[in-house]
Amino acid sequence: MSKAALVLEDGRVFRGEAYGALGESLGEVVFSTGMTGYQETLTDPSYHRQIVVQTAPQIGNTGWNDEDDESSRIWVAGYVVRDPSRKPSNWRSVRGLDEELVRQRVVGIAGVDTRMLTRHLREQGAMRAGVFSGDALDSDEALVGRVLDSPPMKGSDLAGDVTTERAYVVPAVGERRFRVAALDLGIKSNTPRMMAARGIEVHVLPLSSTLDDLLAVEADGVFLSNGPGDPATQTHAIELTRSVLERRIPLFGICFGNQILGRALGRDTYKMRYGHRGINIPVIDVRTGKVAITAQNHGFALEGEPGEEFSSDFGRVQLSHYCPNDDTIEGVRALEAPAFSVQYHPEAAAGPHDAAPLFDEFATMMSEAR
Repeated sequence: MSKAALVLEDGRVFRGEAYGALGESLGEVVFSTGMTGYQETLTDPSYHRQIVVQTAPQIGNTGWNDEDDESSRIWVAGYVVRDPSRKPSNWRSVRGLDEELVRQRVVGIAGVDTRMLTRHLREQGAMRAGVFSGDALDSDEALVGRVLDSPPMKGSDLAGDVTTERAYVVPAVGERRFRVAALDLGIKSNTPRMMAARGIEVHVLPLSSTLDDLLAVEADGVFLSNGPGDPATQTHAIELTRSVLERRIPLFGICFGNQILGRALGRDTYKMRYGHRGINIPVIDVRTGKVAITAQNHGFALEGEPGEEFSSDFGRVQLSHYCPNDDTIEGVRALEAPAFSVQYHPEAAAGPHDAAPLFDEFATMMSEAR
């Protein structure tokens, strides 16, 4: 086996064996606590330019299939695991995870003490890093230098890298009840699928779409998807969201879309120390006090206090959801306009289904707006 190294910007080096393609990969190193769903994680566009550490000790045991991808390709910059499965075992598997990583040229490392690495990232925060193997290996000093030359996640404009090049339509299942214009900031495949199952025809639009493009869809509602990077860079999406709010078109956002709506309503965002990434994260709805176990993937969040209300250009707004682990804001609700968003993933691929009814709430909002 070829040797490999994970090198952090603070000079910490973790050594292991090459897993996947050989070479060099640079990005922000983060950890995901999901015990399952590695295929959905790898193909989630929100992980663009991030090196993902899996805290689950064994990865690859169910192999790779051609049905569970959340986009057209793997988006993670690099992959870090402890114990890769030697032989996948699942009736849907068509090849091994290591084979797919090689096929898509994803540089990874195995044999790393991911428990120690996760504790380090929790204490020091997510940071720039690099995975190096094969001919890319060099002295520790040289590798740290290459990491330090790479761009930080704060200030990175990445949604344009992952958005669709041209608009496409996901038809409603059965009778069409509503039509939605979805702004693709890095949308996952299961999101329009979940809406289609509720009779919603989804028009997925590129990030560069104008208000005229959006209005041409004659949509009953607008959806803001998940996506990668720093939300403060998304001037166009934020202004487009404000235009939607001005016209009182029903609007629903998730994850990155929650941050876009929050900024459109006048709130700032900040970079979290290590973020929330996994499929077991609790969220409390301040209106009902109910807890939902959610799937999440974000390293930025909205500023504010749980349940706080404030004035915006579009009326009163409430910070409607929060994570009891750290009081991070997990949702926004406009009280005088038809708009709401959450920081988590109701499409839950992979993950729990507690939040799936949010799509029904969006449908109800569109029905009332009619």
